[in-house]
Amino acid sequence: MRIVIALGGNALLKRGEPLTSANQRSNVRAACEQIAKIHSGNQLVITHGNGPQVGLMALQSNAYKDVPMYPLDVLGAESVGMIGYMIQQEMANCIPKDYSLTTVLTQTEVDPKDPAFQKPSKPVGPVYSKAEAEAVAAEKGWTMAPDGDKFRRVVPSPLPTRIFGLKPLKTLIEHNYVLICAGGGGIPTYYDEDGRLCGAEAVIDKDLATALLASSVEADLLVIATDVDAVYLDWGKPEQRAVRAAHPDAIEKLPFAGGSMGPKVQAAVNFARATGKTAVIGALGDIEKIVKGEAGTRVSNDAAGVVTE
Repeated sequence: MRIVIALGGNALLKRGEPLTSANQRSNVRAACEQIAKIHSGNQLVITHGNGPQVGLMALQSNAYKDVPMYPLDVLGAESVGMIGYMIQQEMANCIPKDYSLTTVLTQTEVDPKDPAFQKPSKPVGPVYSKAEAEAVAAEKGWTMAPDGDKFRRVVPSPLPTRIFGLKPLKTLIEHNYVLICAGGGGIPTYYDEDGRLCGAEAVIDKDLATALLASSVEADLLVIATDVDAVYLDWGKPEQRAVRAAHPDAIEKLPFAGGSMGPKVQAAVNFARATGKTAVIGALGDIEKIVKGEAGTRVSNDAAGVVTE
């Protein structure tokens, strides 16, 4: 089975953890140990986020005043190279040595006229207190937004329209490489008025880009791994209940937070609707059960409405 797995941010850095190399390495190792459980007999494609990492790199780049800060697309490329390297190395330590792995720096096309460029919304970088956020915003001209009881920088998040380089990606998958690609949603790029390919000062939602990738490489299953075991209705309330199965048309109508579960649900809907196959949102620790159809929230055309427990 061809399985595309989107690693949630907690797979790289748990909320509140310092953004150190050691912490990221430890979390990546734990994630790869879980993914390795479904390696045998399957073709695996792994994607991941990069919000905290690219935000940190922006701060580091801005701290050196002798040259201007690098553009966000270039910093994004640096971050996904670093994260891909960690995932590739730790996966190599979890699966038989005769299997091949590779990380591909992936570009994702966006529309330069996407209204998202006028409304920054995607959190990147570390969290700040209110006073710290106001000081950073005044110093750097960044847009800051609430993130729980803290604040984070937000940048434009245009919709992905195309994954570049599908032919080599498919070739690697067909030859049973464990493929790490489309990190951070892919590097946002677009064609300018002269037909030149350019980088965009933005970050693409990794779940929406992963759904597009999964559809484009004809995946059999999309797994959106997060830190909860399912999508929940009335989350955080006494009456909260897990969604076990849902038709894409039905779950798409339900309200979910735009900064957390909303994009994951939309990504699952997009994949199920485009392919007629199943997307699952669930905990990485349940990945064996997810592949067997025994865990997570399963979004498919076979479901009748929204089924909860």
